[in-house]
Amino acid sequence: MREADMEVRRDRYLNNLIDRMHNGMIKVITGVRRCGKTYLLFELFGNYLRDELGVGDDRIVEVALDEEANRGLRDPGVLDSYLKSKIANKTSRYYVMLDEVQYAISDEELRGHEPPRLYGVLNGLLRMRNVDVYVTGSNSKLLSSDVMTQFRGRGDEVRVRPLSFSEFMQGFEGDKYQGWAEYVVFGGMPLLLGMRTDEQKSRYLERLFSETYLKDVVARNKVAKTQELEDLVDVLASSIGSLTNPPKIEATFKSVLNSKITANTISTYISYLEESFLIEEARRYDVKGRKYIGSPKKYYFEDIGLRNARLGFRQVEETHIMENIVYNELRARGFSVDVGSVAKARRVDGKVVRKQLEVDFVANLGSRRYYIQSALHLPDEEKTRQEKAPLREVPDSFSKIVLVRDVVKPTYDNEGILTMSVFDFLLDEESLSK
Repeated sequence: MREADMEVRRDRYLNNLIDRMHNGMIKVITGVRRCGKTYLLFELFGNYLRDELGVGDDRIVEVALDEEANRGLRDPGVLDSYLKSKIANKTSRYYVMLDEVQYAISDEELRGHEPPRLYGVLNGLLRMRNVDVYVTGSNSKLLSSDVMTQFRGRGDEVRVRPLSFSEFMQGFEGDKYQGWAEYVVFGGMPLLLGMRTDEQKSRYLERLFSETYLKDVVARNKVAKTQELEDLVDVLASSIGSLTNPPKIEATFKSVLNSKITANTISTYISYLEESFLIEEARRYDVKGRKYIGSPKKYYFEDIGLRNARLGFRQVEETHIMENIVYNELRARGFSVDVGSVAKARRVDGKVVRKQLEVDFVANLGSRRYYIQSALHLPDEEKTRQEKAPLREVPDSFSKIVLVRDVVKPTYDNEGILTMSVFDFLLDEESLSK
């Protein structure tokens, strides 16, 4: 791999920030910790302002509140005075960038005993017409929901995710097949690009999960049953791509772990993990009935390397991992993603028997919709028939696609179902539109 200082272009997120410039809102950059929020704001967006727009350094106010040198600025009153001293010219446009703003929120405020004074500082900046404001915060103490609630429509979220496969390949010295073999094991946390050995990568991901993410969840939510939280993470990591729900997980805890944790507690813990951007849920959608079905759901991990690390790299089964990677790519492209359920009726011994077939993903973005199956291989006609069966039952004319890891040329069958290589899908942002 290349050196750690190799610049990975994150155009998807940079363009999101550029599109939101001067919109009268606070741009809130969220995402799991260590996914590259600071790099996006200070380096990529900062360089865009300087190099493309000619904005001088005196009009870019950058404050990294997690740095020890800026400890004094963690007091909102001091921070407010400092920022106003930097905004000297009332007729020029200024760009205020605050990194890790949770450091300016006290523990007492975090416990909800009083509103954070930081929000008063940010609201004051919003009232200054010549100031454009951008903030980042760790998932443990400043979640997007917190910010959106406080600013009542004046916070604009940009969700940042770990490196996609195409971003990862910018920093990988090898072909896409070698890159895939690396990516399905270690995922896309940016700092991995600077690590040379598997041991380094493994230890980094394992420590990151246990010493950063889980500690954050426990601290923020005052979780008392920490072992049960860790066990739940392991259960979810083992079941990516499988339908599950809290009652089912509760039964697993009772039978396997002899635990008395309740379904309600499990549901609460899952919400903590979702709020921390570690996992996401995909709901079931009745394609023919055009309505959502309740439980069970599927859960996918924000980064497949973190998921693998949590399991000690013992369950690296490529079928479910590819499904997780496809889900993450669709979400990164802005799609809402559900699990499709479609009924197929047939007669058996004179009786009508209905069977529920599953479409891996129903992806929606505006007026666009795609039905997508993730299939590692299609080795024979029987496997091909099985994968396409749910798509054939879909009653509308939106695009239907089967993604395979095999090297294939994009091909349509007689029913209009497209078979495409997962590499073509992941490496081409416009692959679904062609």
